[in-house]
Amino acid sequence: MKKSLKFIIAALLLLTAVSVFAYRYYSTYYKPNSVKNDADIYVYADEDYDNFLASFLKSGVVKDRRTFAYAAYKLDLAPVLQAGHYNIKPGLTNKEIIRIFANGYQTPIKLQVKGYIRTPENMASYLGKQLHADSSAFMAALNDKALMDSLGFKKETYLSVFIPDTYEVWWTITPDDLIKRMKKEYDAFWNESRTAKAKAIGLTKDEVMTLASIVIEETKYEPEMPTVAGVYINRLKKGMLLQADPTVLYALNEEGVTRVLNKHLEIDSPYNTYRYPGLPPGPITIAPKAAIDAVLNYQHHNYLYFCAKDTFDGQHNFAVTYTDHLKNARAYQRALSARASSRATL
Repeated sequence: MKKSLKFIIAALLLLTAVSVFAYRYYSTYYKPNSVKNDADIYVYADEDYDNFLASFLKSGVVKDRRTFAYAAYKLDLAPVLQAGHYNIKPGLTNKEIIRIFANGYQTPIKLQVKGYIRTPENMASYLGKQLHADSSAFMAALNDKALMDSLGFKKETYLSVFIPDTYEVWWTITPDDLIKRMKKEYDAFWNESRTAKAKAIGLTKDEVMTLASIVIEETKYEPEMPTVAGVYINRLKKGMLLQADPTVLYALNEEGVTRVLNKHLEIDSPYNTYRYPGLPPGPITIAPKAAIDAVLNYQHHNYLYFCAKDTFDGQHNFAVTYTDHLKNARAYQRALSARASSRATL
């Protein structure tokens, strides 16, 4: 009887020990441990593993930090941790999370390529804040003449490769590979229809992008863009100077200068369309698709001039003759003076 009791107790103890071990093993590797909400985790290539682990545990992505740390240790995550952007879904086990980090199962990010970026330095800075590579790496790629030549661009037109849109890319994509990806998107944008339209109006792709950059700097009111584009195309056809204020501001490249004065018109720059005929050497900003399509589908009219409306709503009055243009300009100046006077009395 005593032997039987001892056997039963021993069996129970063994069963308990096995159960405890099995539960701990299950909890460590196979029990769902990530929280209810998706979490985005970024791992840098040169990140210290201990710092990564401490930061990850502190982020609250896993409910049981102790079991995750132990599982990561036992599965030897440290030497195989890969840089990347990872999206951790709810209900994942420690083993599943560790496998994601160890195998580099990244989730793409949505990279928004913005319009209105004026210089390579601005673009490098922007991309360096969105992606793993820093701004200096992107600047080096944007200055890489061999890469530039291979893609068919010159320095003045290189930023045209960035067509504003939202793209899915790997967070760890290299600067060179990103630019090559943008060239593919550029080629897709310039389909047969758009290419044929550019040819029909007598402009190259680069010239269309350059004119579009002027149009978007002149008006943000989309319904008006084809009309503004038509004005500049009319002036080009007549051999007139474009006299586009935004090109002068670009040539000045001075912080805080928002209004073109007579003294500014003397700057000797190929971007100064008050002095040099035709289009400037390249875009003065990255133009959105709407502005590019406005050039390709410009409005056919006889206007040669335009001036901001005295309603200050971002729209313009258009004129065929310089005399009518002066009338519109005087009306705008009177309204501008009246508004300044009104504000001064407040």
